[in-house]
Amino acid sequence: MSDYRLPPYARTMGMEVDHIEDGAPVIAMDFAERVQGRPGFLHGGAIGGLLEMAAHAALRAELDRLGSDSRIKPVNISIEYLRGGVQERTFARGEVIRAGRRVANVRVEAWQGDRSKLVASSWMNFLLAPPKEN
Repeated sequence: MSDYRLPPYARTMGMEVDHIEDGAPVIAMDFAERVQGRPGFLHGGAIGGLLEMAAHAALRAELDRLGSDSRIKPVNISIEYLRGGVQERTFARGEVIRAGRRVANVRVEAWQGDRSKLVASSWMNFLLAPPKEN
């Protein structure tokens, strides 16, 4: 998992794997102009993107642990914005609630500074598909 690579979108937004916690990557994003919405606050889309990347990372880590090379196809995402993200580093970590043969459910939380005061949380559902044939 130490070699987990974020996709180009995440890297463009300034996201990186901060550390691994209980087998899942904690994704971090520093505040910058490219993620700013209204002055001094994170854009909701940037927060949503961070949540999505953390969900993908957590699910990929779990599938790797299970020895599965299933393809991950997002089905839907539900985001709860709980407070404005301010000008500081934001973290997000996904937790795989269920990874079955065809469907996976991931819960994600994002925070700044105090982990008990979430900026946002989300549920993301994925379809798990067999690897592509070459």
